[in-house]
Amino acid sequence: MEFNVRRLAADAGTFLSRAVQFTEEKFGQAEKTELDAHLDTLLSWAESTKHWTEKIMKQTEVLLQPNPNVRVEEFLYEMLDKKVPMRANNHELLGECMIDSGHEFGPGTAYGSALIKCGETEKLLGSAEKELIQSSAINFLTPFRNFIEGDFKTILKERKLLQNKRLDLDAAKNRLKKARVADARSAAETELRIAQSEFDRQAEITRLLLEGISSTHAHHLRCLNDFVDAQAIYYAQCYQYMVSLQKQLGSENAIFPSTFSNNNQQAGSSSASISVPTAQPAASLPAPPPSQASPALNELRSTSGTRKARVLYDYDAASSSELSLLADEVITVSSVPGMDTDWLMGQRGNQKGKVPFTYLELLN
Repeated sequence: MEFNVRRLAADAGTFLSRAVQFTEEKFGQAEKTELDAHLDTLLSWAESTKHWTEKIMKQTEVLLQPNPNVRVEEFLYEMLDKKVPMRANNHELLGECMIDSGHEFGPGTAYGSALIKCGETEKLLGSAEKELIQSSAINFLTPFRNFIEGDFKTILKERKLLQNKRLDLDAAKNRLKKARVADARSAAETELRIAQSEFDRQAEITRLLLEGISSTHAHHLRCLNDFVDAQAIYYAQCYQYMVSLQKQLGSENAIFPSTFSNNNQQAGSSSASISVPTAQPAASLPAPPPSQASPALNELRSTSGTRKARVLYDYDAASSSELSLLADEVITVSSVPGMDTDWLMGQRGNQKGKVPFTYLELLN
């Protein structure tokens, strides 16, 4: 009991000494030991790392889950150490809605069949999004959070100890200055040596921890590469799903030609004859403009003959005067005098119409 009382009295005395030293420094009445320039730079570097790590974490969470209410709910489950319940995301909800409506309209109809195909693709997109979120949480957000809640808290603790040791050192220096009696000066000098030793030891511990920030940056760089890989996989999957859906919907044109022909005629009567190309593969670009046209195209225009051409991309006709195209099909094309140089006359069986030549590859 007596030991505890002495311990509390000593702690109270140390706290009071630090408080007095801190106050006098604020008012310019006491000298302050400045930290080593390298150590001061490391402390600033650690603060900057913590600041930007938190901002990147926050914005990544917003990217992966835009709904703030859902983010709050997930945070509460995490605080309670409970598993977040599985829920359908927006892509999956839209997919279910499309599939249900497609069955309602009838899978045998053009619209119903297209709705079902779109719905199934939306569900695939939703599944890919969940995989992206899970991968990003494990390989990107968790290491960042571990740094904030683990390593940086240790740095803060040691930095606070360093600050206290620095206050103890400066308080000891002030007491030595004020000592007049020989015995008091001897005691003050001993106290100063101890304070200096403890300060130097704590400064070294803090410095070693702060130099570990470089390793943290290297680890976060690997996590960043993992995040980029996860995004690349996600967007590649989405692109693959949409290209597949586009081809499936393109085949609907052949199955229900009258339906799509009526739609094209309505589009032509309600707007000018503007051709809107469908999505094209990212790695493929349309053929060069007329100024860079191939000799085969120049020959076709000069002879007014016909050639076979392979379709490079799907194309939906914008008016009844145009011909819809399916990627990889082969059609017959010819040049008509007076026609715009960006167009050729295409023919598939009994169907004829204008086609953009940038969507074609002339065959020998």
